[in-house]
Amino acid sequence: MLLETLAQAAPAGGNAASALTQMGPLHLLQEMTSDPGAFLVSWVVLLTLTLMSVLSIYWIVMNLINNIRLRSHSDRVISTFWETPNAQDAIRYMEEQPRSEPFSKIALDAAQAAAHHQRHEGSRLVESLNRSEFVDRALRQAVTRESSRLEAGLTVLATTGSTAPFVGLLGTVWGIYGALIRIGASGQASIDAVAGPVGEALIMTALGLFVAIPAVLAYNFFNRLNRVTNNKFDTFAHDLHDFFATGARVGEVPAKR
Repeated sequence: MLLETLAQAAPAGGNAASALTQMGPLHLLQEMTSDPGAFLVSWVVLLTLTLMSVLSIYWIVMNLINNIRLRSHSDRVISTFWETPNAQDAIRYMEEQPRSEPFSKIALDAAQAAAHHQRHEGSRLVESLNRSEFVDRALRQAVTRESSRLEAGLTVLATTGSTAPFVGLLGTVWGIYGALIRIGASGQASIDAVAGPVGEALIMTALGLFVAIPAVLAYNFFNRLNRVTNNKFDTFAHDLHDFFATGARVGEVPAKR
């Protein structure tokens, strides 16, 4: 809209107006389509930025859905586990949870480790590791596994945010280089000969920033959410360790018999 307004405001038939009409993304795409060989690097840059954008959008949406689902179920899963008076019923409730629910999987790993250790009373396993150490090792592995799953796609977002501006800059530099060669070959150095090609080359830098900025913001946002979730993992794991190692949660008053 800005380029069209400036072009209309310029004198009819002026060189400036002609240059402004040749600085838009559509004009650049038309030139790239008409002569793909001359714009090979520009095509590579454009396709790379498009791929980065698609992957970023995919992981932003997936992480957003996963975090919404996690926060809507985590508190209910944790509270139900501790509020269930029978340990077997609590474990059965955890087994009914979806495979994508991390807190139930951590609790099940701790329960399975405690049961496995109990079944091997008197064996070399019990002699080498006591119940507390065995459960602690299982919980550490479970927390590490679930924390790694939370980070799915963050590498793509970080890579896109850090490299997309430079990919766009490569397209700009190469576009300006090609524009200067064409200007030199034509022997014209007027504003309409320079502004159009150079302005079109700068579009690549704008595209790089357009792809990178959402990826950086999303990476920081999900990284913050993951830190909060990891803290909840650790707190839940500590309570599970106390429960399966001693039979009671820390702070819990044993029932009188």
